[in-house]
Amino acid sequence: MSTASGDPTTGTADFSATPLADTFFPEEWESGQESVRGEYATEANATEGATGGATGGATAGGTAGGTAGGTAGGTERAAEQRQAAAAAAGPAHRPTRGRYRGTSGGYELILRMDVDSVPGGPKVLRKVSGDFFSTGGGTQAYFGSFIVDAPTVSRTGTQVVIRGIASYTWQTAYTLVRVTVPRSRTNQRPGAATVEFLRPPRQLGATYVCPYVSPYFRTVEWEQDSVAGAVPFLSYDTGSLPQPANSPARILTVPRAYAEAGIELLVSGTANVIANNQNGWTNTELHGAMETNFSLWRNAPQWKMWLLVAGSYEGMAGVRGIMFDAADTFQRQGCAVFYDLIQGAGPEEQRAMLRTYVHEIGHAFNLLHSWQKNLATPPAPLGGNNGFADLSWMNYPQNYQPLNGNGGAAAYWGAFPFQFTDNEQLHLRHGFYRNVVMGANAFATGAADIEPALFDEPLTDESGLRLGLRADKSALAFGEPAVVELKLETTDLRGRATHNHLHPDDELVSIAIRQPSGRTVLYRPLLRRCVDQDQTVRLDANRPAIYSSAYIGYGRDGHYFQQPGTYQLRAAYLASDGSRIVSPVLRLDVRHPVSEADLRLGELMMGEEQGKILALRGSDSPALQSGNDALQEVIERHGTHPFAVYARLAKGLNFEHEFKSLSPDKTELTVRPPDPKSGIEQLAQVVKASQQGKGVDNLTLNLASRRLARAYARQGDLEEANSTLDRLVRHFDTPAFKPYVKDAVRDQADSTKARLTEEFGGG
Repeated sequence: MSTASGDPTTGTADFSATPLADTFFPEEWESGQESVRGEYATEANATEGATGGATGGATAGGTAGGTAGGTAGGTERAAEQRQAAAAAAGPAHRPTRGRYRGTSGGYELILRMDVDSVPGGPKVLRKVSGDFFSTGGGTQAYFGSFIVDAPTVSRTGTQVVIRGIASYTWQTAYTLVRVTVPRSRTNQRPGAATVEFLRPPRQLGATYVCPYVSPYFRTVEWEQDSVAGAVPFLSYDTGSLPQPANSPARILTVPRAYAEAGIELLVSGTANVIANNQNGWTNTELHGAMETNFSLWRNAPQWKMWLLVAGSYEGMAGVRGIMFDAADTFQRQGCAVFYDLIQGAGPEEQRAMLRTYVHEIGHAFNLLHSWQKNLATPPAPLGGNNGFADLSWMNYPQNYQPLNGNGGAAAYWGAFPFQFTDNEQLHLRHGFYRNVVMGANAFATGAADIEPALFDEPLTDESGLRLGLRADKSALAFGEPAVVELKLETTDLRGRATHNHLHPDDELVSIAIRQPSGRTVLYRPLLRRCVDQDQTVRLDANRPAIYSSAYIGYGRDGHYFQQPGTYQLRAAYLASDGSRIVSPVLRLDVRHPVSEADLRLGELMMGEEQGKILALRGSDSPALQSGNDALQEVIERHGTHPFAVYARLAKGLNFEHEFKSLSPDKTELTVRPPDPKSGIEQLAQVVKASQQGKGVDNLTLNLASRRLARAYARQGDLEEANSTLDRLVRHFDTPAFKPYVKDAVRDQADSTKARLTEEFGGG
């Protein structure tokens, strides 16, 4: 049942609480407590107005001057006196921090207090937060969350009282929160916290008695599997390589790295070894493996997650890890790291491996990259150099650019203290429930709305770079896939070096879309990958520009171009030095359907499953079967329509490569082999139409031609494979293309021929 008002803060004086089993401080939090017992006694006396720490310090040192300058003997005597006083005082007080839980009037409150710590324990953020759940019968549902920023804390010898004004996820008049906790020593069981909600000035609402649960603010069950031949990460000694002086040497496991942020990762079940395949894993295969093999998985918010130590990622070099579960309603439950790229027994490899694990799990907690926090909902402040100056698990070492001095991976590791930033710790510990728990709000939280001002042009621009955004067509038919081309070029005759991650899926380029309704949203890739590898390109007279093509019609928030009207698009590229390069505005019209047939065809292309298949470039996933059926209908019934090219592209790319799935018992890897005949049937028509100017853009044509050549090679027809690549080179060998573009296409064709000859034989 619930209170009559339906508000857990109003309540009555009647309450009930169920004590929980006693818990204990983890070893890393208790270390050093005995040596600081006097510190907590001094702090308590100071808040009571007794002889405080300053007086005690002066007394121990003899005189104020002795305390300030002191002799070695005076310092030693002061230390001895403090130790004697601490010993007489008994065990230190427990810190007022951790997680508590209680019930009242049909609601359960999970309370988190974060107002003091122990030496070596997590940093104090001075927050109190909580989550409410309504209970009825055998069911429970999330109600809302609150947080108290910068509360006042008063201590006596017997209790701690915390007061402050709360911010809620709903409207309530009971904005004052008062928490009273009895003080206990480290050799005593922690006392229950009494939480009172008041309407200003002093009207008492609901009261909850919350017994102590854990020193951790949140607890997550973590299940990990690995493919055969991959050795999961165990631990890294931070003292084995140079590190900053303010970061103590310690043995870090993945759970301990999170414990230092106040989060408990409980290893769940057995780390199973599953079959592997040398050809790499795709996004859809990873998601299917999670649904089959994550024993705790279900489509619901829960503090549970799965990590797969896979072999490699198919389709792109440099991907160390991926939070692949960002494509459905219940996101952020699974991630993967790719052993082939991160393996190694040396300290540098082990250090990098630890960072990759912590980084990808951070995404499951809904932490964004350091340079993307302003694009979240609600936005968070960026660190220096547009976030590249952050010393965080969520930054890329090669992207690190401090405000002063040299950047790059060496500088990052030389200064990184192996921790999250304060804002990241605030999110992990005190973020509202649905923004943090796995399976709740989508990655980067719920809505995609952003402030258009985030994409305003900078007041000054000395970056030496220019970003272009264009589309092959100024107007799209209703339901036609939206594809844009990005171009990054140098404006400096001396040349500029920067990274070559120009595709928005790599998350160093963002695209804002102003829809006909006036709403501005951020294109968010269906699946986000961490290309955590330095890929620097120099743009100069010999190679003045780089290009990328991106399908942006469908992402994590569904279809972005489903309403006829005029759209305004703008892209932003974050350069290696932290410069933010903004493109001019691109106008793109979506035409109204003229006939019933146009409407029906558009609807065939715009289903949710069709959007996912187009974004993934094809899939065998049973969950997307109706989408595949719709695209097949486009091919069979509307084969001459321009939309059929996109359906054939997705189908052809999927046929050309294998598809892997795991058995429920995790012992058998089923591989659907490539179907080159079907791939050729679809891709040949895509290439032919596109070379006639009636199909996909030129960058996608390049991809389709190389995959078509591979399909021919699989069938043993290397001659036709080479002819396909030769036709690709001739298509670009016209005055319409710059010489450096022709050279790049020719190099790609030659390298593809060499790989196909090596892999499939011949001569």
